[in-house]
Amino acid sequence: MTDYPIEYYEFFISFNEGDYYTCHDLLEEIWMTDKGNLFVKGLLQMSVAIYHYEYGNVKGARVMMQTAHHYLQDYRPKYWGMDLEQVYSFMEQCLALFPKEIDRVPFEEAINLPQLPQLFLYLEDD
Repeated sequence: MTDYPIEYYEFFISFNEGDYYTCHDLLEEIWMTDKGNLFVKGLLQMSVAIYHYEYGNVKGARVMMQTAHHYLQDYRPKYWGMDLEQVYSFMEQCLALFPKEIDRVPFEEAINLPQLPQLFLYLEDD
């Protein structure tokens, strides 16, 4: 199995636990040392999109998810042990669910937004 930065392994745990803020921090550590790594930047922005959405920032979620969708395109179908076809299906479902007529709702009302599908990430052999 390929060796990846420790933060990448920790990202899988945090993502599957729903701790998207920590996902951002972990991926940012990797990205800051390799700013040309658009794969990591795409995952970072996908995590931020989910975080924004959970707090009612629908417009921010939409923009971040669209950017993640763009950045990860060149890494399909699989990269760094991740099945990006599964990730793409998730991102496209999210983009379809984000209300287009809403930019933001108060945090207390975010629970009333359409629920995002669940995505569990697994590290696979390359």
